[in-house]
Amino acid sequence: MSLLHTTKNALLIFCLLLLAFNAAHAQAGRRPGATAAAERALTLNVIATRAGNSKLPVTADDLALYDGGIEQKIQSFTPDPSPARIVLLVDNSLTLRTDPQKLATAMREFAFEIYEADQLMIVGYNEAAEIAADWTDDPKKVEAAVATFKKQGQPRLFDALSAVMNEALRPLTGARQKRVVVVVGDGVDRGSKTTFSSVLAELQAQDVTVYAMQIPDRTGGAYRRDQPKPAQVIQQLAEGTGGQVFSLDDTRAAAQTICDELRKNRYVLAYTPFNVTYSDARRLLVSGGEGINLRYKTMQPPK
Repeated sequence: MSLLHTTKNALLIFCLLLLAFNAAHAQAGRRPGATAAAERALTLNVIATRAGNSKLPVTADDLALYDGGIEQKIQSFTPDPSPARIVLLVDNSLTLRTDPQKLATAMREFAFEIYEADQLMIVGYNEAAEIAADWTDDPKKVEAAVATFKKQGQPRLFDALSAVMNEALRPLTGARQKRVVVVVGDGVDRGSKTTFSSVLAELQAQDVTVYAMQIPDRTGGAYRRDQPKPAQVIQQLAEGTGGQVFSLDDTRAAAQTICDELRKNRYVLAYTPFNVTYSDARRLLVSGGEGINLRYKTMQPPK
């Protein structure tokens, strides 16, 4: 073998070793756990209580998580004491079947039930959504907002939800605080450009929880070809995002329950999905031991 050929082989081996060293060095320089899978780690907001003893915390050992029908490893399950940002989205359309005084009472109750650092935004909607009170914890500002409400126009609930998402809640995405919408209405929508399915998917994608203070359906349960009946709209918005439905007849109990569970019974579940298809929406299931009650969004939207 010639000296030139031997030199070329040595040079090739050296280059291969250098490439391997550089690759290993680059990998070592990455932050711990920065794998492709770890980049897709997800969190899930969960309301969790124990029957008969709501003060006893629920732990990860009490739960099992299924994403798309496949059991996942729960990496952490921790209480979330962060403040809440609560939008009261109030139907003030002309034909709503309720006493305006009840709507006013519902808004006032939240002003007295929220916890320290929580804030409210009050938005009225008919054919457009309008802010009556920007983020505040001041009962006097809430009271002033109540006085501005006038029943008029048709209810465009889905457009109003979309507007609240984009203009009020989306800017809070990076902050550590709960994002909540409380719909005060009957679920009727007339004329929205936004569809029910798209607004529900967006609420789930942005991890916004919807509660409702439900008013009797002004349509009497009339069939709607392109969307659920009004009562089903309210139910599906709440169940699909981990919220709950209350009657407007007991506004104090509703406001107290919502504010209490957001501060005392809300947890953050963290996991890295394994063996799932990220491009498709996937059904979520969190099961608990005996006596454990759980609420959470029902679908994981595609990424």
